[in-house]
Amino acid sequence: MRVLGIDPSSRATGYGILELKEGRTLVLGYGTIKPRRQGTLQEKLLEIKGGIDRLIGAFEPGEIAVENPFFGLNIKTAITLGQVRGAVLVAVAERGRPLYEYSPLEIKKAVTGYGRADKHQVATMVKALLSLDDEALEEDASDALACAICHLNTRSFQKNIEESAR
Repeated sequence: MRVLGIDPSSRATGYGILELKEGRTLVLGYGTIKPRRQGTLQEKLLEIKGGIDRLIGAFEPGEIAVENPFFGLNIKTAITLGQVRGAVLVAVAERGRPLYEYSPLEIKKAVTGYGRADKHQVATMVKALLSLDDEALEEDASDALACAICHLNTRSFQKNIEESAR
């Protein structure tokens, strides 16, 4: 199973591509999509959508996992984040991939065992779980990898339940 995890943001949309193969989790790629700062919001959304579209085309993930927005944001930030998520969702829909959404609490709990973990704790666990030795791992990429880990764990758990029910 190959999954693309996405952490949407207008400044740096994080992505992480993981593959579960023969019981091992392989890191196929990760990074951020950083639109030009001086661009209009429409231009930034187009760059983010194009970046997600290119990732789906290059890596052919079977499923996409996206972090749900955090609702404690101010209204302007929440609206912008909603628009970024819209660009991501359109890219996913155009490619016909199944989409799964996870809250920050679900992702943190899946990766660290604690739903209120801070970003440093999440990044530390992502590196440990994926055997990454990247000191420059960007926060947004780390969050996207955490989202992908959460999805793989969830899907594996669901598969085990289905198999035991047979």
